[in-house]
Amino acid sequence: MLSNIRQRKEQRGFTIIEVLIVLAIAGLIMLIVFLAVPALQRNSRNTQAKNAASSILGAVSEYQNNNNGAMPNHASVASDGTVTVDDTSVTTETQATAKIQGGFTIATSTTFPTSTATGAFTVGFGQKCNGNSAFAAANRSTAIAFYIENGSSAAPQCVES
Repeated sequence: MLSNIRQRKEQRGFTIIEVLIVLAIAGLIMLIVFLAVPALQRNSRNTQAKNAASSILGAVSEYQNNNNGAMPNHASVASDGTVTVDDTSVTTETQATAKIQGGFTIATSTTFPTSTATGAFTVGFGQKCNGNSAFAAANRSTAIAFYIENGSSAAPQCVES
C-alpha cells in the first residue's frame, strides 16, 4: 500500500490532453475578445458623434436665447473641439459656443450630405429632418445630419431642435 502511494506521487504532471483542453479554452476566450473589441470601439465612436450633435444643437439653442430668438446661419469647429455658432451677416450678436471632442468637422448647408464620411456634420439652419435622408424647410428649426458606422457601412442620422 505504501509503495502505491509513492508511485502516484512520482507520476504527477499534466497529460497532453489536459494541456490541449486548456489551450483550446484560452483560444476561445481570445477569439471572443478580438471579435468584441471592434464593435465596442464602433459603438463608442457612434455615441461620441450623437453627443456632439446634441452639443451643437445646445449651442444653437443658446444662441437663440441670447439673441432674442434670432436664427444663426453659421457654425464652425476649432481644432480643440470648440463649436462656435453665429450669424455672419450681423456683427452685434452674441455668439454661442459648445465643446465637443476633436476630430469632427462641421459644414452649413440646406441639403442633406452626400458624403458618408463619419465625423462630418452638416448643419441645416431653417431646416428639419425629413426622415434620415433629406432636409425640409422649416423656419424655426435646425437639423444636423451625420453618418454613423453600421458594421461595414455608414448609416445616415438626422437630429433637429
